[in-house]
Amino acid sequence: MHIDHVGMSVANLDAQVEWYTKVFGFTTARAFEVPPIGLRGIFLVDADGFAIELLEKQGSSRNFKASNVAEGAMNQGFGHLCYRVDDVAAMNARLIEHGATQIMPVQESPEPGVTMAYVADLEGNLIEIIDRKGAVK
Repeated sequence: MHIDHVGMSVANLDAQVEWYTKVFGFTTARAFEVPPIGLRGIFLVDADGFAIELLEKQGSSRNFKASNVAEGAMNQGFGHLCYRVDDVAAMNARLIEHGATQIMPVQESPEPGVTMAYVADLEGNLIEIIDRKGAVK
């Protein structure tokens, strides 16, 4: 058994699709609409098959927007997306260059030998980037 995808509600589907494909190299997969409930969405997939389902619902709103990692942990439910990368500093710079907001600068993780950083995407969703070499233990 494994996770198939992660779903994320967004305010502006088109802008988020453009941003995630540009900075993370996702490709678009299947777009869809559910007119009776005012929902449209699209799956974004990376080279390893990891998928994010972005959902835009008419009338949706953000109830909580974290300005730091500790604040984000106060919100129950899914708190952030985490991407494993080879070079945290380079990816962090790329994300900032493309409009992300720095939440936690590049630093050593609590896990020895792992570097990490946090940013927020264009809508304030928290994104962690790490350079862990092996499996989570």
